Amino acid sequence: MGETSLMTAEALLRLNLPDKRSELIRGRLVVRDPGGARHGAVANRIAYRITAHVEAHALGRVYAAETGFKIESDPDTVRAPDVAFIARHRLPEVEPLGYPGWAPDLAVEVLAHDDHPAETLEKIAQWLKAGVRLVWVVDSEKRTSRVYRADGSEALLGMHDTLDGEDVVPGFRCPLVDLW
Repeated sequence: MGETSLMTAEALLRLNLPDKRSELIRGRLVVRDPGGARHGAVANRIAYRITAHVEAHALGRVYAAETGFKIESDPDTVRAPDVAFIARHRLPEVEPLGYPGWAPDLAVEVLAHDDHPAETLEKIAQWLKAGVRLVWVVDSEKRTSRVYRADGSEALLGMHDTLDGEDVVPGFRCPLVDLW
């Protein structure tokens, strides 16, 4: 039996897979089809609201969907949330051309039609282990969101509840109903 060679973050950066979403999980390439219309619309609404708040208050930088972050090395893991936020005091003077070697402060995942619950939980665990302070998982089908915090606490939000940036994105609040 031959051993499967593991891919590096650098090799992933050079890989050209048009119209696909790709991540690297412990050196193994994961390729998926693009999200559907609802996924894209909800991810955009969240990104728009976070960006407007962050820029109005000079809190840091917001990254669009599919921006990869190298959160593990040897073997490499590159994850790409639907929206990411990095606080101003953590931003480098010059952003890297490749994948940043750090995790964002906030990672937002909007569930897509082909997301598997076990894979989503693995991604949340990797984000938190890498230092993400707040993870929001938005389910546009059920119109709910789960909030995961670095301290291990979590909350389920219903369609009439509000996403809160807490101390990660100070002052940010977005009623879930505004996302649909």
